[in-house]
Amino acid sequence: MEQYSVTGMSCAACSARVEKAVQNVQGVTSCSVSLLTNSMGVEGNYNPSDIVKAVEDAGYGAKPRVGEKEGAKAPDYEEMLLDKETPLMKKRLIMSMILLIPLMYVSMGHMMWNWPLPEILAGNHVAMGLFQLLFTTGIMVINQKFFVNGFKGLLHKSPNMDTLVALGAGASYGYSVFALFAMTDAQMRMDMEGVMAYMHEFYFESAAMILTLITVGKMLEARSKGRTTDALKGLMKLAPKTAVVVRDGQETEVDISDVAKGDIFVVRPGENIPVDGVVTEGSSAVNESALTGESIPVDKGPGDTVSAATLNQSGFLKCQATRVGEDTTLSQIIQMVSDAVATKAPIAKVADRVSGVFVPSVITIAVITILIWLFAGQTIGFALARGISVLVISCPCALGLATPVAIMVGSGMGAKFGIMFKTAVSLEETGKTAIVALDKTGTITKGEPVVTDIFPAGKTGKEELLSMAYSLEQKSEHPLARAIVSLGKEKGLISLETEEFQAVAGNGLRAVLNGKKAAGGNREFIEKFAPVPEELRQQGDRLSGEGKTPLYFASEGDFLGIIAVADVMKEDSREAVAELKNMGIHVVMLTGDNERTANAIGAMAGVDEVIAGVLPQGKESVIRSLKEKGKVVMVGDGINDAPALKRADMGIAIGAGTDIAIDAADVVLMKSRLRDVAAAIRLSRATLRNIHQNLFWASFYNVIGIPLAAGLWYPFFGLTLNPMFGAAAMSLSSFCVVSNALRLNFFSMYDTRRDKKINVKKKSEKEIVEMEKTMEIKGMMCGHCEARVKKCLEALEQVNEAVVSHEKGTALVKLNAELSDEVLKKTVEEQDYEVTGIS
Repeated sequence: MEQYSVTGMSCAACSARVEKAVQNVQGVTSCSVSLLTNSMGVEGNYNPSDIVKAVEDAGYGAKPRVGEKEGAKAPDYEEMLLDKETPLMKKRLIMSMILLIPLMYVSMGHMMWNWPLPEILAGNHVAMGLFQLLFTTGIMVINQKFFVNGFKGLLHKSPNMDTLVALGAGASYGYSVFALFAMTDAQMRMDMEGVMAYMHEFYFESAAMILTLITVGKMLEARSKGRTTDALKGLMKLAPKTAVVVRDGQETEVDISDVAKGDIFVVRPGENIPVDGVVTEGSSAVNESALTGESIPVDKGPGDTVSAATLNQSGFLKCQATRVGEDTTLSQIIQMVSDAVATKAPIAKVADRVSGVFVPSVITIAVITILIWLFAGQTIGFALARGISVLVISCPCALGLATPVAIMVGSGMGAKFGIMFKTAVSLEETGKTAIVALDKTGTITKGEPVVTDIFPAGKTGKEELLSMAYSLEQKSEHPLARAIVSLGKEKGLISLETEEFQAVAGNGLRAVLNGKKAAGGNREFIEKFAPVPEELRQQGDRLSGEGKTPLYFASEGDFLGIIAVADVMKEDSREAVAELKNMGIHVVMLTGDNERTANAIGAMAGVDEVIAGVLPQGKESVIRSLKEKGKVVMVGDGINDAPALKRADMGIAIGAGTDIAIDAADVVLMKSRLRDVAAAIRLSRATLRNIHQNLFWASFYNVIGIPLAAGLWYPFFGLTLNPMFGAAAMSLSSFCVVSNALRLNFFSMYDTRRDKKINVKKKSEKEIVEMEKTMEIKGMMCGHCEARVKKCLEALEQVNEAVVSHEKGTALVKLNAELSDEVLKKTVEEQDYEVTGIS
């Protein structure tokens, strides 16, 4: 997505106009305009100059944001997020107030409360009229932007909020000028009664007050909008502006933009790391809370990675730059939040459609209001005041800002705590989750098997058993072997002399250690070398039931013992699953492990459902079947999770996972902590709730305000609305909407006390037709056979999933519709296997 800066927008009608113009450009596939950040994201194969021209033809300005192309330096995000609007508004407001105070003194202070006037004005009504004319003209010149943008929008057939203000203030001013000339005519005719009558027809103060109050509202809105990016600004302040690099053997301080990939840079204690890199020398504790929200420092040494904007706390580090400019983790985080704001949430599109017709509708209502009151016999002044009130009280800004300000604050809050929503859609939709599917390895568990138990046999000691296993497993590439090797290195064991090493696929290892034949592996394999005592057989079964993998070892015909290895659960997994269940979410665990091990891990984690024996390519089909029951979130970290992450309604990647998984996901958890799944759902729900509140108050305000301004209640209760109060109300509406969104900054996404089992949308039992059939199949010999049968069965439209086992010679087929046994049998037998029965 390429981003552009857009100038001249003042309300949601403007952003809708720009969006429509750009979407009509040839080659553009999608366009999203943000009124909040005055930015535009465009995707497709197009000419950038065509985009700029389309925006300019619509009456606005546009230019590409620098640094968006691949290989370019990181964009100056601080400059992009700098609040340039508030100082300008403040300056305009001060100058307007300097002229408004004496104007109000003369027009209202003297006329209503008989405050004294200078001799030149006292009793001279024409002079008072000229005084008001001059001071109001001055205020209109100061706030000319309303008129320039407003009438430009009208000429381009895209009226906006500035058009409403310009028409309201302009009508007040124009009618007052007419009244002033009429007064001079009455003065010439010595008609003093007419002079006084026209004096009360002046609306100069209304025109001036409308412009000033709208400017007050705009300034408050700008200040509040500036605060929505506080979380991002805090991140940017941590990023160093310079780096100390080693060139020609000398340490040189250079601008951060001059650091190139491969440069060696040094970081002393107390300094922030300038770019992403790998430690080549030194060791230190690095505080990574800026990126992950984790306050505990992480120890770093040679070979470890470091990220830009993190703080080196204790030691001296020398590192090699691996990612610079916009490729750094910090820049990617900022870009991700920026993209999230630049995209449109589904609920925002509804508001945009309303905003697109809102301003023309308001202008029509104002004209009709004036005509009705004139036909009803009211004076031109009364009718005009009602029409002007309608124009200035109607606020499309509140409606247009309702969604993007909440999205900006919500995305910023997530980024602050290491939860990255890639788009506005992901931020809105995550909270509607009905089912969470969790990958086991690396998500529920740590993904790094460790030794959990050691049971020596007979006279063999624990150290002797571990030493023999350490020597045997050193040459193995199996993940379980790495657990034993890691423990051996930790204990400082010395490897025995190893000869004739052989790995027997699917069974174990054998070798000659210090001249003795040794073997290690599963029980069936080891029993070929030595008998396993009944007591240790039972111990092995118990370990398997606990989700651990028992490894058996023998040497020279003697059984030496069992070493149990397991991929242990993360510390917060059980708590995270409990939080999800408490929120009314059905939690499913997906794993390729056998059913016994999977059920043991599932029980420890507390999940609602365990789906075991799922091959990597089968995860996607499992997600497809789960989606029939409700909105599904898939949480994973590996390459094999990428298809499932894409297939799910929302994909959440654990940050420590692979780049492919992160690219495929909609949400990224930088801390790699499972509790953040529940936190992301809470934040999404809170953001959506805030959007609903904003939209309600913006709509409610207009529904109540417009009839009051039009004088609907005047015949019944004598109620009318002065245009000045209408302008004040218009100003406050946008400010209130933005302020309400800022309340999200105080939302605690880890607070479980307010968790409610929200009725997320699930399909009723009547909608779900799911049946199971078990097929008995002969001829399957290995995992390839399993995959072949599974693939052919799942290709059938009526099959949700097929769980195939070559060991049992069965296929459990889950159906979503009726399917005859003959079709199932024929499908499998076409693959050269024999179906002996279906039940």
